[in-house]
Amino acid sequence: MDEIINGLGGGNIVLLLLAAFLILTVLRGVKIVPQSEKYVVERFGRLQSVLGPGINFIVPFLDRVRHKVSILERQLPTASQDAITSDNVLVQVETSVFYRILEPEKTVYRIRDVDAAIATTVAGIVRAGIGEMELDEVQSNRQQLISQIKQQVADAVDDWGIEVTRAEILDVNLDAQTREAMLQQLNAERARRAQVTEAEGTRRAVELQADAELYAAQKEAEARRVSADAEAYATEVVAKAIKENGIEAAQYQVALKQVEALTAVGAGEGKQTIILPANALDAFGDAFKLLKGKV
Repeated sequence: MDEIINGLGGGNIVLLLLAAFLILTVLRGVKIVPQSEKYVVERFGRLQSVLGPGINFIVPFLDRVRHKVSILERQLPTASQDAITSDNVLVQVETSVFYRILEPEKTVYRIRDVDAAIATTVAGIVRAGIGEMELDEVQSNRQQLISQIKQQVADAVDDWGIEVTRAEILDVNLDAQTREAMLQQLNAERARRAQVTEAEGTRRAVELQADAELYAAQKEAEARRVSADAEAYATEVVAKAIKENGIEAAQYQVALKQVEALTAVGAGEGKQTIILPANALDAFGDAFKLLKGKV
C-alpha cells in the first residue's frame, strides 16, 4: 500500500514538473511587444531577429531578448556650443534635435551612446555651417541653417538606424562687445534712413511746388488765351458793325463806354464829389444823337 502511494506521489511530481516546464517554455517562446517598442533577439550571442509590436514567437532557451528599444521620438537635451562666423564674430548657439530609432539592430550594435554621438555630430555641423556665413546671414537665414543642419545630421546618423525628425536653433547669443557694436551700427543705420527719408521728402516737396507753379502758369496762359480770344471776337464784331453801319457805330460804342465809365465812378462808395471831364456832357449828347440817328 505504501509503495502504491509513493508511486502515485512520484508521478504527480513528474507531471507537475512537466507542466511547469511547458509553462516556462511557453513564457520563453511567446513575446508580446508593446506598440512603442521593438525587441532585439540574439541566439548564442548573434543577432537573430527584431520583434515588432504584437505577439511574436521565438525558440525557447535558444533565443533571448537582449535589447528592448523604444521607437518613440526623442529630444536631445538643449546643447550650447561656440562658433565663429566668417567675419570673425564669436557666437554661442543653442540647438535642440529630435530623433527616433527606426532600425534597432543598427543602433544597438553600431553605436554605444546614441545621444552623445548625435550631440557631437550636431556641434560639429553647427560650427562648420556658421563658419561659412557672416553674422548678418546667421541672423537672417536661420531657417536655411536649420535645414542644412537637419540634412547633414540625417546623413551622418543614417548608418545608426536613426531618423532625425527635427532640428532647431533656439537662440544665437553674442558677447557684450559685439552686441554694443551692433547697437551702434543699428543706430547709425536708423540715422541714415532718417536723413534719406527727410531728403526724399524735401525733394518731393520741391517737385510738388514746381508742379503747382507749372499748373498755375498753364492756367494763367489759358486765361490769357481766352481773354485774347474774347478781345479778338469783340474787335471782330465791332469791325463788322463798322463795316455794315459806318463810322457812326464806332462812335456810338465809344460814347456808350464813356457813359458806363461815368456811371461806375458815380456809384462808388464814399464819393461826395465827382469830377467830370469837360467833354463829359458832350459824350452824353453824342450818344443820344447817335441813338436818334440809328432810330
